[in-house]
Amino acid sequence: MEKMQKPEWSRYYRLDEFDSTGALHARFVTHRFPRHVHDYFVVGLVEAGSEYCFHRGSTRVISAGQTLVTNPGEPHTGEPATPEGYVCRNLYFDGAILARIFDDFDRRANVSFFTNAVLNDPCLTSLLSRFHGCLAANAPKIERQSYLFEVLAYLTAQHADSQVTGRRIGRERLAVKRTREYIEAHFNHDVSLIDLASVASLSPYYFARVFESEVGVPPHAYLEGVRIRRARERLAKGASIVSTALSVGYADQSHLTRRFKRYVGVTPGQYIRGNKIRQDEDCAHPQTPIYAESARQDGAC
Repeated sequence: MEKMQKPEWSRYYRLDEFDSTGALHARFVTHRFPRHVHDYFVVGLVEAGSEYCFHRGSTRVISAGQTLVTNPGEPHTGEPATPEGYVCRNLYFDGAILARIFDDFDRRANVSFFTNAVLNDPCLTSLLSRFHGCLAANAPKIERQSYLFEVLAYLTAQHADSQVTGRRIGRERLAVKRTREYIEAHFNHDVSLIDLASVASLSPYYFARVFESEVGVPPHAYLEGVRIRRARERLAKGASIVSTALSVGYADQSHLTRRFKRYVGVTPGQYIRGNKIRQDEDCAHPQTPIYAESARQDGAC
């Protein structure tokens, strides 16, 4: 029996906060890219299968787990190397965003070239997968930016045309204190890493590293923790899951449910039911005469 061909699909993500920055997650089975050039960088991870391409004057086969880096102006092609096709996770960016990364490096000249075309780098693979994962999950802007800067900083430090060294982390307690206060006051907004770096008067990538060093978690995880704490407070007071989700900065109920489950271990619905049971038990078995007297005066239970 003839094997059925796997269907092709593609999803494109654009990061509106950065010009010319986007990402593609796709399976290509019959589609073939003709020889062409870009005016931006392309970092293409082959997630499954294998890709056949012409790049830098020679033909190559990019296998699962390998990453192809294409500099601006380099002619290249792309097509499936097997009948099953390949799955890719591509990142597109221009030199302007790399300039933000170089604010953090002890080097004056900007990167102009990535020397190795095909990279066998498990750490880069993991970083790219994590970045794509937060795009697919519609993660907050601060999380998308944090993972993007982490990818670009690692790529630059490890694979640029000349060696770069990250800026040494200093003590920035006042700057971190200001940003924590800003997060507490704006937790229900789509706060970005760029916003927080501006509040701290630091470069974005350096700020992210300093914040994690001082607080113990990256900025996006700290923001998430504040949102979950506020959500628990509202749910405990009887607010609905939908209104709670919107009030603390999530797009909808399902978004809150996923995040709440991840950090608390139960869904918001389970949390509400557990809180209701505890309240009923407290009403049935008051622990002190003072509590009981107060309950009678308030007409509770």
